[in-house]
Amino acid sequence: MNTSIRGRALTGTALALAVSTVLTACGGEGSSSTGTKSDGNASATPAVTVKDPVVATFDGGLYILDGESLKLARTIALPGFNRVNPAGDEDHVVVSTDSGFRVLDATGQTLTDIEYKGAKPGHVVRHAGKTVLFTDGTGEVNVFDPTALSTGTKPRGRTYTSAEPHHGVAIELADGKLVSTLGTEEKRTGALVLDKNNKEIARNENCPGVHGEAAARNEAVGIGCEDGILIYQDGKFTKIDAPDDYGRIGNQAGSDASPILLGDYKTDPDAELERPTRISLIDTEKKKLRLVDLGTSYSFRSLGRGPHGEGLVLGTDGAVRVIDPDTGTIEKKIPVVGKWQEPLDWQQPRPTLFVRGHVAYVSEPGKKALHAIDVETGKKITSVTLPKSTNELSGVVAGH
Repeated sequence: MNTSIRGRALTGTALALAVSTVLTACGGEGSSSTGTKSDGNASATPAVTVKDPVVATFDGGLYILDGESLKLARTIALPGFNRVNPAGDEDHVVVSTDSGFRVLDATGQTLTDIEYKGAKPGHVVRHAGKTVLFTDGTGEVNVFDPTALSTGTKPRGRTYTSAEPHHGVAIELADGKLVSTLGTEEKRTGALVLDKNNKEIARNENCPGVHGEAAARNEAVGIGCEDGILIYQDGKFTKIDAPDDYGRIGNQAGSDASPILLGDYKTDPDAELERPTRISLIDTEKKKLRLVDLGTSYSFRSLGRGPHGEGLVLGTDGAVRVIDPDTGTIEKKIPVVGKWQEPLDWQQPRPTLFVRGHVAYVSEPGKKALHAIDVETGKKITSVTLPKSTNELSGVVAGH
């Protein structure tokens, strides 16, 4: 399953904002609401234990919270614009910083010394027991077994370097094949497939503006294009065209419980920021694409999947919509936060959705709040107010 990553690389002003501060592991100290020290010391001992940690970023650091109570256990100082994704085991989260990917021991509440250095760290993908990192600035792909992170040392794993650096993504399949995007910093065109020895065995360059990936049931991998989506399954590529000449699918969410991928859908190539109201449902078995109008806009951090493959979308009206992926029917709307609007700058905070099992976590930066919702009952489990407004939201997720 892919994570919600923005549909363009850090370029121009956005890059300047992201790298304006030198990021360090030890950025100073303060106090969290629990009275624990806030630092990046790898040897620090947690004062408060956490279960199924949730991690949120804020301007200046990371919050580590208990996944059940949402109690703030620790604040770690880490200046600059940081991103977070599950590492793929029960304890760790991958943090994207200016210097590269860093590994956070969320259960132990400390930044580790494990780092994959490189400019513009991009997508983090978990699938078939492997975690894959794509570094946009170098085109380097790193594949590792996330359970090896528990040793405290950098896992030894497969590496591959793209022909040209670009804002890309890669995923390793259960049989060891690696699907990785093709492109340059100026133009992205499609994807290729490598065998276990990194020998190219297939490629397709009929996917302009390629961005993002997600895996559906039976290892159908979807890769977003500006005119539809490219599917790789059972050794071959299949292109599913969008109904519009420009129909961009750049962010997707998949589920092992469903053959259908949930994607965003944009139709204006010239928009400074398009606020779409339709989502795409891509049937990887029938190779068909369906559009569903939600009656509200959403952002690239709004997509998720429920425990049974339900499509989940956080709308700007403040409600999470639960969608039957087979019919496109909106089964229910769960009010969670107040109305909001997606900011023009993609690095600016906005309500964000993170789903784990039966629980949907939703941030509300305007109120410095974080909520936990039961996906099936639609009831709020708990809410918490944090010292500062949060931006990105993630947590530990074991299994793939």
